[in-house]
Amino acid sequence: MTEPDTAALNPFYYRDNYLRLCDTVEAQYGDILNAAELAVLQLFRHLGFDAQCLYVRLVSRTGPWFRESKLSYPELGPMAPILDELLASGMIEEATALSTAELGKLFTHSELQQAFFPEQPKLSGKPALLDAIAQMALAADALLPALRAVDPQRIIAPVGTELAAQLQLLFFGNRRQSLTDFVLQDLGLTRYYPYSLDREHRLFSCREALDEYVTCAALGDAHYALLETGDQAQLPALAAQLLGMEIRFASSEKRWHRLCNNLARDLERIDEGDLALQLYSRSLRHPARERRARILEGQGDWAGARDLCREILQRPWCEAEREAAARILPRVARKLDGSRQPRRRDAFEQVTLALPRDSGAVEQRVADYLQPQWEAVHYVENALMNTLFGLAFWEQIFAPVPGVFHNPFQSAPTDMYDNAFRSRREHALTARLRQLREQDLATTLTQAYQRYQDYACRWTHWRFISEDLVHHCARVIPAAHLLAVWERILFDPAENRRGFPDLIALGAGAGEYCLIEVKGPGDALQDSQKRWLRYFQTNSIPAQVAWVRWQDD
Repeated sequence: MTEPDTAALNPFYYRDNYLRLCDTVEAQYGDILNAAELAVLQLFRHLGFDAQCLYVRLVSRTGPWFRESKLSYPELGPMAPILDELLASGMIEEATALSTAELGKLFTHSELQQAFFPEQPKLSGKPALLDAIAQMALAADALLPALRAVDPQRIIAPVGTELAAQLQLLFFGNRRQSLTDFVLQDLGLTRYYPYSLDREHRLFSCREALDEYVTCAALGDAHYALLETGDQAQLPALAAQLLGMEIRFASSEKRWHRLCNNLARDLERIDEGDLALQLYSRSLRHPARERRARILEGQGDWAGARDLCREILQRPWCEAEREAAARILPRVARKLDGSRQPRRRDAFEQVTLALPRDSGAVEQRVADYLQPQWEAVHYVENALMNTLFGLAFWEQIFAPVPGVFHNPFQSAPTDMYDNAFRSRREHALTARLRQLREQDLATTLTQAYQRYQDYACRWTHWRFISEDLVHHCARVIPAAHLLAVWERILFDPAENRRGFPDLIALGAGAGEYCLIEVKGPGDALQDSQKRWLRYFQTNSIPAQVAWVRWQDD
């Protein structure tokens, strides 16, 4: 995330954000933080204002070591007295000895040359210079004094960086995000829905759950390190570690299953198919079953691959898995008994339009061309159907489910795009679908729009989809059609939030509408679009493809 426009923000926004982070984590997880961690938090809270600011600046940067002379934050003024306070409090430490590699990160080539070889010809390249320094065999505590002539000021590092990383994990619910992402530049402009945040529904139920997650993360780091170094020979040993684990807490499952899949895929690449199969068999996350089917097919186990594909097609985890099984099954069936299944050919309703070549989006051009035939034609792409879905299932999306809301600044639960989203809310979603079948959707969706407007939600597109458009759509689109669309989104929210036709043409009466996918010259239908068009055909939802050609071609 880019740095915010500090001219438009409180210049100490980063301190405020860190305090919000600390407050949220202490409220949610204060009972599982140990005494040392709580003590560091209290030390931070008792620092002076400027010292708090500088500490946050330091733990937000890549370190661990920083040169006092290179620290410059205009909003804070002179660094020396602030560093004195931080040193006195124990929140930073001063370097007394550094390795050659650490010096290489802190000092430039010319500075190192001046400090250690001022009278010698310039050595070419920093690596060669660092090697020369290492060959001097100086003690680690003798390197820094040599640099005082270049820079007499202190070299410091913040204490508690591990805790800062842990606080960010507890706040965000993942290790991917950090303080650099927590720039609430639009706080006050963006309204976040007041979903429940309490210890009963937090991600980590106890300290053991947090420690298990950190252990899984460390294995993930080890896997990444092996890939970076190209040390593939160690992958089987890492797989053995993974297979020896028993995951006890739901908070670790997603990371563990993903690691099983990633490591298994790398094992496939080094012809460790049997070991890969073991890992895939432990994973409950796509593409584990698809990869198992492909390995079995590659090993000539046609019956095993067939049975697994049938299992997938009976209860698929997601669209991609269902499609993969549908492609593999005919191949292995042909190997088993020579049977051939006719290949399905799409026959979507279509229209060809000859338009004058002009600038502007071809989709809007088609909308303008069709406008006289309808009461209204809107260029909506995915925004319309996603917004209608968000309005229909708002309370279920923001329902208090364990482990999906970590802080007050989320626009969706963290499992929104997982294949377990529906299963974890099965009772509530089934009840909601039953309600929607019995309601007047024009009234229901319009009232929802008024109730939730401008709250942040990944599904709703307030800037592009107006209340009038929502009402018009809900008035003319049959409820059965909307419910069919919502059922498919619920099956795989990650995949089925995209691929909707570009345009919606609306008439005045019930059932008078059409979804229109626009394809300009040279364009082709994408897989996600084909899946929706097939689904529309199956459910008698009016849809067509408008193929555009230029009149002068």
